[in-house]
Amino acid sequence: MRNNLQANKKQFSVLVVDDEPANIDLLSGILGPFYDIKVAPSGKIALKIVQKYTPDLILLDVMMPEMDGFEVCRKLKSDNRLADIPVIFVTALIQAADEERGFALGAIDYITKPVSPSITLARVKTHISLAHQMRTTEELVKQRTADLQLSQQSAITMLAAAGHYNDNDTGHHIWRMAAYSKCIALANGWDYDSANLLAQAAPMHDTGKIGIPDNILKAPRKLHDDEMSIMKTHAAIGHKILSQSKTPLFDMAAEIALCHHEKWDGSGYPNGLKGADIPLSARIVAIADVFDALTMKRPYKKAWANEEAFDYIFKESGKHFDPNLVDVFLDIQEDLLNTKAYWNRLEARGIVPSVASFLPDEQY
Repeated sequence: MRNNLQANKKQFSVLVVDDEPANIDLLSGILGPFYDIKVAPSGKIALKIVQKYTPDLILLDVMMPEMDGFEVCRKLKSDNRLADIPVIFVTALIQAADEERGFALGAIDYITKPVSPSITLARVKTHISLAHQMRTTEELVKQRTADLQLSQQSAITMLAAAGHYNDNDTGHHIWRMAAYSKCIALANGWDYDSANLLAQAAPMHDTGKIGIPDNILKAPRKLHDDEMSIMKTHAAIGHKILSQSKTPLFDMAAEIALCHHEKWDGSGYPNGLKGADIPLSARIVAIADVFDALTMKRPYKKAWANEEAFDYIFKESGKHFDPNLVDVFLDIQEDLLNTKAYWNRLEARGIVPSVASFLPDEQY
């Protein structure tokens, strides 16, 4: 065991907390050849030390003046930055109630005084090893989660771009309308995570346009009836593409793609859904999408003034749009205009955004 422990020297650290110098000397002598040892003669000093120096394990005396080990452990475990440090109580207390109290506070083990060098070394080695394995596993999970999120964000960006690949006059439309959607969702009472999911799903609403012929997508005029019939198929095409992935994000993106042209009064497409039968996500995106489209300059129209666009949304309440959401939308005009200004600045500077742009709060 000695050779194995030698490998840990200076790699791992132990904080010994005890008000008796003799006990500190004893434990330091046992562990010193194998670990980087820090010492604290009181609970208060121990708490100051861990704020600047995070040990891999704490050996904590129970019976100390001013602040006993139980209170030190409670304070450690109440601090998210310190809660994962393994704590082993070193004590002469042998009552079951004392052990139960220590474990309830978050300690992982007890070493009974007078300490046995071999038992002390074995338990410290075991718990440091377990804690190290747990941290390694957590870091691996975090890294894999980050990789998965990056892959997902890349997929969103690519699908959103694909839907507008041949529609070069829309600029930052997909990102602005997604940002508006998030604003509306938050104002409507959605929690942050759900609103952020909507902001990531919304840019894919026109993914199905990848299946629409160029001569229709790029027509510098209003479409004829037969052309509009073809254009309307983009909703079903987008749904078919996006529904291939069964995740909450792509489930929402698929329903938005299918239903964002449905209207509250049932006159929309592709299925003529009415009222609350239209998914809430699509009802929100419908308002955001139309508002941004109105305030954009296109080959076949000039950009509407903000006031004109707000007035149009108001007039379409109960017809095109969910009247409750229209009220929410009109209540947050200042937030929407600030969001619009932010994305317009990005566009003017030639900055190409991505779905990652929706994560920071300060942009909204």
